[in-house]
Amino acid sequence: MTDASPVPASGTVPTHCPYCALQCGMNLESGGERGSGGLTVVERTDFPVNRGALCGKGRTATALLSSRVRLTEPLIRNPATGRLEPAGWDEALSTVASGLARTRAAHGADSVGVFGGGGLTNEKAYTLGKFARVVLGTSQIDYNGRFCMSSAAAAHQRAFGLDRGLPFPLADIARTGCVVLVGSNLADTMPPALRYLTELRENGGTLVVVDPRRTRTAEHADLHLAPRPGTDLALALGLLHLVVAQGRTDEEFIRDRTTGWAEARAGAMAHWPELVERVTGVGVPELRRAVELFCDAESGMVLTARGPEQQSKGTDTVGAWINLCLATGRAGRPLSGYGCLTGQGNGQGGREHGQKADQLPGYRRLDDPAARAHVAGVWGVSPDTLPGPGRSAYELLDALGTEVRSLLLMGSNPVISAPRAAHVEQRLRSLDFLAVADVVLSETAALADVVLPAAQWAEETGTTTNLEGRVLLRRRAAAPPAGVRSDLEILHGLAGLLGHEKGFPADPEEVFEELRRASAGGPADYSGITYRRIAEEDGVFWPCPSEEKAPASAPARARTTATATATATATATRPHPGTLRLFLDRFATDDGRARFVPVVDRPSAEETDDAYPVVLTTGRVLAQYQSGAQTRRVDELNAAAPGPFVELHPRLAAQLGVVEGEAVAVVSRRGRAVAPARITDGIRPDTVFMPFHWPGEGRANTLTNPALDPTSRMPEFKVCAVRVERTEPQEPPEPA
Repeated sequence: MTDASPVPASGTVPTHCPYCALQCGMNLESGGERGSGGLTVVERTDFPVNRGALCGKGRTATALLSSRVRLTEPLIRNPATGRLEPAGWDEALSTVASGLARTRAAHGADSVGVFGGGGLTNEKAYTLGKFARVVLGTSQIDYNGRFCMSSAAAAHQRAFGLDRGLPFPLADIARTGCVVLVGSNLADTMPPALRYLTELRENGGTLVVVDPRRTRTAEHADLHLAPRPGTDLALALGLLHLVVAQGRTDEEFIRDRTTGWAEARAGAMAHWPELVERVTGVGVPELRRAVELFCDAESGMVLTARGPEQQSKGTDTVGAWINLCLATGRAGRPLSGYGCLTGQGNGQGGREHGQKADQLPGYRRLDDPAARAHVAGVWGVSPDTLPGPGRSAYELLDALGTEVRSLLLMGSNPVISAPRAAHVEQRLRSLDFLAVADVVLSETAALADVVLPAAQWAEETGTTTNLEGRVLLRRRAAAPPAGVRSDLEILHGLAGLLGHEKGFPADPEEVFEELRRASAGGPADYSGITYRRIAEEDGVFWPCPSEEKAPASAPARARTTATATATATATATRPHPGTLRLFLDRFATDDGRARFVPVVDRPSAEETDDAYPVVLTTGRVLAQYQSGAQTRRVDELNAAAPGPFVELHPRLAAQLGVVEGEAVAVVSRRGRAVAPARITDGIRPDTVFMPFHWPGEGRANTLTNPALDPTSRMPEFKVCAVRVERTEPQEPPEPA
């Protein structure tokens, strides 16, 4: 029942990086330093996404295999001392099972919660969702990917009927005519992808970057627009207004392949250029230049990331950018379209197979009776026993200790990554019972009653799905330490203790075979994908109906999403090739047409005022990743990015009397963070920036606003009102 993948005695194992959604190819060679699990990272030039290139995080990934920095045995909190102390696996699993069962018996199934992560493999995400709904019977499951891509996913669904981060391969970016990159600093967040933008310009294409900061990515742009944080929606509407006013709409495409244009057009026409300039701070000449670059090119793409998405109006903001693509005919055509640069390592697959509050495997809706019947049949349970949709990620965290009394958490660190983090930390502390499975003792794991040490990416086999929708295979290259188990083994053990000895295998390929059946006929159809095909084809793009015989609904689904080549009916002799490019024939809606969604600008949930006159926006830096739980344990990465900082403009620094490196306090309505000042003219004077990777007094998410998007339930990480204060005593004035 355990991972049956052999551990090679020597040689090279082709696999993928454990970090971002590029899932860069790499080779692991045995014979590395002892502190790196005996493995060395070597470039893998034959993998098409990164072509051998790796960032510092990927190059140093094996450092986390060292027993010096990771968990190597279960820990149980001693009630007498309050300390976490080593324990055996039988005792640890029994304590977790009894803690969850005790809460469920006393307070009902929904008093037990499950919180997953966007870094879990497809097999783990699938099993975690099944465990929550079948073993625990709870609706209270969500994951940290809600904090990353949910607004783009919701906008994708509304406009196209299907959510896949990129509807085309990354290689198409270098061949298009113009890219508008909104709220992404991919030079720092996914450096190997920068080559596609460099190649774009070398091929004669142009790049427009939208970001309130002049980032390393913005320095590559032909045009940099620096709007005030929280005004991306107004900016997109203003650009669409100019497209209409200048007669640059593609009327044939609008007529033949879309619906809803009249209402969307009316919304855009209410946002004239001078109004948009006042709202965003982007001048009218820059607005006109952006339209010129985008519309003069024969093809074009809009790519968004967390900047426009992590807002309380994120879904509408992404929708406005999609409307711009549709109005200009830059969607559903070669080398054109809208795409989301998914962030986490399995951010795409993690939202497809059941660990999200409202979904079942295959990107099926939990409130769809047919979907419930299909998945229940695969699981061998009655559809009536499956709970309905539960709380979204922040709402689940906010309910801890009151309505949700016990929590099983896997591969997430919300003490650092959640908005209003001090409040979330307090809610975690108030739980009756908390169990955490992770590879390191994160800040969240340190609060747990039981900590279960999990195997790492190089110690287990499993699939991930990168931002292109390419399903990939990570291969086992080393055995974990003796006291460590995989997440699948942990769930297998817990399920058995809770009365489900069958149905939760620990072997990842066995789980994937079941996932194939559960996803068959769904929007994210993996039924034609196998470990063998992934290995032979450098990954397989979904949807990919069954190798043998597509379910009745699969051919129709394929026709709504695939190219003419990819829509051939799957047969045993000619398997479906996978879907490299979506929407070239029709969109994944009932009538095959894309949907314009009418949107209008509205304020952020929290605007500046006299008490909080500055806007805070947050993000990542090159050498750290997400909550930093892993990268902060790598010496080379810490040397490059040792701690938090506050980036502010020289004008604001002068107003405050702050000098470079001086500790400053950033104060919001939710708390206070302190970090050294980093003074740069690459940020707007009305804005400060903090990276969110660190705990302690520099924790940026102490400040952020949990106001939620009404559709995606995304918190507003990217915009909150703050004031900046000096923390050092000021020199007294010179006597008169």
